Amino acid sequence: MAAKIIDGKQVAADMRAELKAEVTELKQKGIVPGLGVILVGEDPASQSYVRAKERACEEIGIYSDDNRLSADTSQEDLMTLVEKMNNNPKINGILVQLPLPKGLNEAEVLLTIDPDKDVDGFHPTNVGKIVVGEKAFLPCTPHGVIQLLLRSGVTIEGANVVIVGRSNIVGKPLANMLIQKNSKGNATVTVCHTRTKDLASHTKRADIVIAAAGRPNTITSDMVKEGVVVIDVGVNRVEDATKKKGYRLVGDVDFEAVKEKASLITPVPGGVGPMTITMLLYNTVESAKRAAGLVT
Repeated sequence: MAAKIIDGKQVAADMRAELKAEVTELKQKGIVPGLGVILVGEDPASQSYVRAKERACEEIGIYSDDNRLSADTSQEDLMTLVEKMNNNPKINGILVQLPLPKGLNEAEVLLTIDPDKDVDGFHPTNVGKIVVGEKAFLPCTPHGVIQLLLRSGVTIEGANVVIVGRSNIVGKPLANMLIQKNSKGNATVTVCHTRTKDLASHTKRADIVIAAAGRPNTITSDMVKEGVVVIDVGVNRVEDATKKKGYRLVGDVDFEAVKEKASLITPVPGGVGPMTITMLLYNTVESAKRAAGLVT
């Protein structure tokens, strides 16, 4: 029996509808969540991503302060803009779109962002809070993965979860989130990667496999058990002469084969991807509520 497809677009749409209603209520109290966006240079992928974030802000009623800077912007000018946003009460979240052009120090810029406005969840202060189980802004893609699982009726508590990938953006924070003693965690987590020996021996015993290695066909059907839940975070371009652009997007999972064994599986595209911006909006609204003293 083929797996049920987890529709990330629909889950994201449901969450945005919830956020829109929440923003409407906040505005009635005089609170307008605000997101400050900084895009340096003209990287096409970054431009597209920022435009999508701007549309999403407009969709749910968040104020968006958009700043597009030339590729030759100095480190000093960039840092000054970040500090300006830190001190602006209208801005609840700050997003510096990565990667930055060569010559700019990304780490220094991210460290400059006020942790209370770090809605990407990348600041070391928030990373540390996640590790020790304190309340913090959760990184958007890992939190999106957890929301997909919970809203699809998957029981995380007690589950044997194997994460394939150890990046600072997905693998590491997701592992730390899933082992916490809370309603979104209590799982038993194994972190593997492309250098793991006999990867299949780990994935075969998993109740939930989360693929985030950045390599097509990392997870094949012979590597998973019947009834497994599969979340594919990977986004890879593979050549395809039948497509107008000459390529198509695939994940890290052999989707067509694995879906015949899985109980639930995310597609690529249309799975995890739509959740990332949605969780950025979620964090921005959360930050506005914190700033107003509505939550601690």
